[in-house]
Amino acid sequence: MNAHAATARAERTQPLHIGDHLREWRQRRHLSQLDLASDAEISARHLSFVETGRAAPSREMVLKLAERLEVPLRERNVLLVAAGFAPAFPQRSLDDPALKSARQAIDLVLKAHEPNPALAYDRHWNLVTANRMVAPLLEGLPPHLLRHPLNVMRLAFHPEGLAPRTVNLAEWSAHLLERLHRQCEATADPELLKLYQELKAYRMPARSGPISADNVAIPFKLRHNGDVLSFISTTMVFGTPVDITLQELALETFFPADDLTADRMRQIAAGLT
Repeated sequence: MNAHAATARAERTQPLHIGDHLREWRQRRHLSQLDLASDAEISARHLSFVETGRAAPSREMVLKLAERLEVPLRERNVLLVAAGFAPAFPQRSLDDPALKSARQAIDLVLKAHEPNPALAYDRHWNLVTANRMVAPLLEGLPPHLLRHPLNVMRLAFHPEGLAPRTVNLAEWSAHLLERLHRQCEATADPELLKLYQELKAYRMPARSGPISADNVAIPFKLRHNGDVLSFISTTMVFGTPVDITLQELALETFFPADDLTADRMRQIAAGLT
């Protein structure tokens, strides 16, 4: 499904019947009824009856099908409600006592990653928290881009944001757009689709050519106080979340790609103490 088709699908009235929901997720995953039925260990005939409304699935079947379809937890609740069952997955604030251990783990990762920048963002790429090494790299940006909710993607693409400071803007912006496109394909989230269309509208330079075979990852190269800082990034997610907030949270950690960057980050950290 391309982004235009995904946008059109998300903007139309959402189906109310559980069978319609299941069919859309199955088609989004490019699975036939036979494929999904085999994965879920049910008959294709029964799945067909569920999709057409001739049979009502049990709560267990809804959850099993949703798992096989890799439906996000938020949307699994939608499926359950459409089938007449109560939602199964809670969504709590990170300040909720039930998520205390998870919040401690996030803070530990961000703190331990200093003197290098690291941050956490939600499903729409809005900043949730960051370590103290992020703020110095954003100095001088206009306040309206840094107000809550600070959108990490928008900050990267905006002509008043990090775009003018990004040395390899063509490669980095294309990489970010590809990541966002994959999220849109996987979730059909209307807010993500709007964000994708917004970012595509920004004028970005074209890639000069294929990525060099010597590169192991696309770096993020940022001008900062006369230097070019170069980072490679990794993304971490919680492995077995049963809470919507945790499933939708991602931690992005940036590592120096060269000695100059490592040295400059240590200097910045020393100036913060």
